[in-house]
Parts: sequence; C-alpha cells; structure tokens
Amino acid sequence: MATVTTTKVRVPEAGAHLRRKKRLFWPFAAPALVLYLAFLVLPTIATVVLSFTSWAGAGDTPEPNGVTNYTQMWSSDSFQYAFRNTLVYVFLGGIGTFALAFLFTMVLRDMKGGKTVRAILFFPNIVAPVALGMFLGFVFKYQPGKQGLANYVMESLGADAAKFLAPSNVTGVVTASLIWASSGFYITILMAAVDRIPPYLYEDAELGGASPWQKFRNITLPMTWDVVGVAGVLWTINALKIFELVFVLAGPGTYAPPNEAWTLGIYVFDRTFGSNGTPDFGAACACAVAMIALVSVLVVLLRRLMRRDAIQF
Repeated sequence: MATVTTTKVRVPEAGAHLRRKKRLFWPFAAPALVLYLAFLVLPTIATVVLSFTSWAGAGDTPEPNGVTNYTQMWSSDSFQYAFRNTLVYVFLGGIGTFALAFLFTMVLRDMKGGKTVRAILFFPNIVAPVALGMFLGFVFKYQPGKQGLANYVMESLGADAAKFLAPSNVTGVVTASLIWASSGFYITILMAAVDRIPPYLYEDAELGGASPWQKFRNITLPMTWDVVGVAGVLWTINALKIFELVFVLAGPGTYAPPNEAWTLGIYVFDRTFGSNGTPDFGAACACAVAMIALVSVLVVLLRRLMRRDAIQF
C-alpha cells in the first residue's frame, strides 16, 4: 500500500507581522516628531508663557505681569483696527474669492482651452506678495502729477481721481486685491475636484434640460463639498496671516502703515520691533496667542459647518 506523506506549511502569525510593523514605526516617525516638537510645539508653548511677561528682548529677563498684556491689547485702538481689518479679509475676502472661484468653475468646465485659462488665472499666486504689492501700489498710486494707472483711467473717462491708498480706503483696496490674486489658486483646487466627477452626470442633467446653475447646485457643489471645506480652511489660515501686501500698499516705505490699515500680523511686527523705541515681546506674544486662538476657533467652526457625508460615485 502506498503511503501518502503530508508536509506542513508554516504560516506566520498575524501577531508577529504586526509586531514587526510596530518596531519599524518609531525609527521612521521619530525624526518627524522631533522636528514637530522642536519647531512647532515648543515655540508655541514659549509664546504662551512669554505672553504673560514683560520682556524687551535680549539682555533682559522676562518679568511676569499676569494678564496685563492681554488687557492692554484689547483696549488698544491699534489692536481693534487690526482685529477688525483681519476679520474683513477673512470673511469679505473669502466670500468674494469663493464666489469668483465658483463662477469660473461653472464656466471653465465646458470651455475649450479651460486648462490654459486655469494656468493663466493661477499666475498671480506665483508672484511674491511684496512684488505684487509694489505692482498694485503703482496701479493705485495717488500723487498730483504722478497718478497711478487706475486714476489715469478714471481721469481719462472724466471721473475724479481717488485716494485709493488712504488709510480709510486701503482695507477695501487690499480686499479687492486679495480676491483678484487668490481666486486663481482656489479655481485650480476646485477644478481639480470637478475633473473627478463622472461626465455622464452632466450629460444626464443636460438631457433633462438643467440650467448651468442647476448643474452646479445639484452636481458640482455636492460632489466637491469636501474639497470646498479644505479650501475654506486654507483661506482662513492664509487670510489671518496677511502681512506683506498690506505693509507694502499702506506703508510709507520706511515703517509700519497707519493704525487704521493694520492687521494682526502688523500688530505683532510693531510690538516685536518697537515703533515707540523699546520692543515689547510680551505684547507681541499676546497678539500671537490671540491669532492662534482665533484661527483655531474659525477652523473648528468651519469644519463643523462644512461637515457632510461623502458622496460616492
């Protein structure tokens, strides 16, 4: 009688595989965690601690002063201007930017050469904010005998020249400039999301007689909602940090702009380098903490408002 021999195949245990993966985790994750701790967590903690002190910088020892920096900051006219202007850039600038981005998204989807137009619209984001501010300063300059391009066009049409860069007007000019310069970036993001949508959905809507607005409301927006939420977070963070464009447009060329044109970033800059002689790092850190708290609150609220179940297609 023939005998049948069997061989046992040893299958590695799932637990051993997981243990090997866990051993590899820390060697790969540790460098990133060290950099994150050294360049983000520790400086943030130091900023919070210094916000409760009075410190003029190198050579002195920080002296605790409680919440004095915060109370003085909230009662300061310059901080109130900075806080108000920053919120204007976040909300009004965001509404204008996304309205323009959605409009171009509706147009470019069916437009021949849409990718070329998209690249052209993205161009202002390549330019450094300082260079962009210098260009816009040339456009909106108001000087007798040396008018900027905008006033030259207005006077050619019979209108009076306007002081676009006056302290009371510069916030509106910067908001419009932000919308113009930033829209291309968000158009690119939204169009990348639109490119993922199956074409047959638009074809079915077209056969059903849907208008462009109905296709946008019922197809484009629901299908790109998660991307819109991410773009909104990016805009909020970037708008809260605006500094160079305002500094170049509204500044006299030697130091900070007038208080009416300040943003929170300019407030931190002013307190750090001391426009009145002695720097005040404690006050600068207090404003930086306020910026961290503001961006945290706005991002959390935005994520909650934009929360929606993902649509599978």
